[in-house]
Amino acid sequence: MALPDYIIVGAMKCGTSTLAAQLGAQKGLFMTDPKEPNFFSDDPVHAKGIDWYERLFDAAEPGDLKGEASTHYTKYPTYPEALDRLARVITQPKLIYMIRNPLARAVSHYMHEWSQGVISTDIEQALHSHPEIEAYGCYAAQITPWVERFGTDNVLVLSMENMQRNPQGILDQTGDFLGRPGLVWQDDLGPVNVSAERTRRFPLHGLLVGNPVATALRRTLVPQSLRDRIKASRQMQTRPVLSPAQTARLTEVYTADYTRLKTLFPDRPDLDLSYGFLHHG
Repeated sequence: MALPDYIIVGAMKCGTSTLAAQLGAQKGLFMTDPKEPNFFSDDPVHAKGIDWYERLFDAAEPGDLKGEASTHYTKYPTYPEALDRLARVITQPKLIYMIRNPLARAVSHYMHEWSQGVISTDIEQALHSHPEIEAYGCYAAQITPWVERFGTDNVLVLSMENMQRNPQGILDQTGDFLGRPGLVWQDDLGPVNVSAERTRRFPLHGLLVGNPVATALRRTLVPQSLRDRIKASRQMQTRPVLSPAQTARLTEVYTADYTRLKTLFPDRPDLDLSYGFLHHG
């Protein structure tokens, strides 16, 4: 069966797209297109069947290590069946899990959902009405079931902060983990999937904004000043800031989870880079 040898399983908004692009650019490694098939997590995708999933790897060269990257696999409890479904067909996967400062991740998650039109409230209300924003940053809670199923030797946890500080070092770790040393970081790829514009999508966004014909008409018929005002009205002008009370509450939650993560991976001081807020009051 043409199944993956390695999978980036998460976490959301932690640099998985950047790492996936780097791995896909390496000789001897293959990444699917789309990057996130979410086959084992999303019911409609899983319903397409295992043959559909296998075809995603058809373009791999003989001898390539095949991979995919689906952050939905570690979005519990939103997708509760992902682990069991995957374990039924892949018995010894190499799993890569990326983390970052969970407070920063929560803000990034909120911004992403706001830009997609999923959330329209401020971040304080969103944390109450969308508990997954908090839950996906409890990295130990998310990855523990995978460790229990496949063992610590088959799970590599990486820090996004460390990837920003020492990208080649992260690739060295990954290559050693996959049994493919000698991977080389491609500087020309740059960060992938960075939400810099913070622009809110709307119905028919792809048709009206991503369509070159619509773009040409818009530039011809709509004055630049009006286009600028409309664009500004759809943009998040400043990065949201958590209130002191919310920061204190989440810090308590994530400190407890951090303790569990250190128990799972005791010899990984590099992971502490994602928890700098614990050392700065």
